[in-house]
Amino acid sequence: MGKALADAFPAAREVFQEVDDALSQKLSALMWGGPESDLTLTENAQPAIMAASIAVFRVLEKQGGLNLARHARLVAGHSLGEYSALCAAGAFTLADTARLLKIRGGAMQSAVPVGEGAMIALIGADIETAEAVAKDAGADGGICVVANDNAPGQVVLSGSKDAMDRVADIAKAKSVKRAIPLAVSAPFHCPLMQPAADAMAEALGKVTIHPLAAPVLANVTAAEASDPESVRRLLVEQVTGRVRWRESVLALKGLGVGTTIEMGGNKVLTGMVKRIDKDLQTVTLDTPDEIEAFAKGL
Repeated sequence: MGKALADAFPAAREVFQEVDDALSQKLSALMWGGPESDLTLTENAQPAIMAASIAVFRVLEKQGGLNLARHARLVAGHSLGEYSALCAAGAFTLADTARLLKIRGGAMQSAVPVGEGAMIALIGADIETAEAVAKDAGADGGICVVANDNAPGQVVLSGSKDAMDRVADIAKAKSVKRAIPLAVSAPFHCPLMQPAADAMAEALGKVTIHPLAAPVLANVTAAEASDPESVRRLLVEQVTGRVRWRESVLALKGLGVGTTIEMGGNKVLTGMVKRIDKDLQTVTLDTPDEIEAFAKGL
């Protein structure tokens, strides 16, 4: 993870070193050599994914002359990716972003004891059907909410185990194609994450949020935000709130965006974008060759 970038570009190596220094941890060694079981721990995975994205961004700044204020209308990211987007926009320093995500990952992991929550992806369900499934699953007690509205036919529910255990049967009765339990360590983006939201409110309160080079399209509102205090509040709300990715992508055209550029995401978000709005142009930048070719066109 990120090794090819580090081998190819000094600017990428600098990013990984800065993240290692900020965390007092050799996260880069974990990213490049594992063990995978340690890398996938939420408190490691979140800063690692961010570092890979910002490495791409920094290479484009150094080699392609990328200037976010001039070249981009908006920045956006899915869940933890919103921190990567804000780092790219200059709202947070790289070191602060890494530390915030380390705290976020640990807080989200510890908010709910293992086994007391779950997340389930509903495949083939529109948002109205998913909301109806969630409402029925929580009707007899427990919590079940829409956590991620990712794309048409892909909605993720999150909540307490008792309510989530009812989801499959309810979804089947509502003609949902499939209900797939996700291999996650906690029920993210639901009210059970309130302890993590409190931890992030404290952590974010200690960090300076600088003026953004481009507005962020916030997960919880699917609307742009640029005021530092609004950004701080929305990031706290994001921990327990719905990731409105489908709505965010649908908003892009009206905000003057015709092309999305995904940096270091292994095409995951681009796949969602194509399902949501086929008219949007998409670019994915993961490999050194892709980055170098894009940089020449800036």
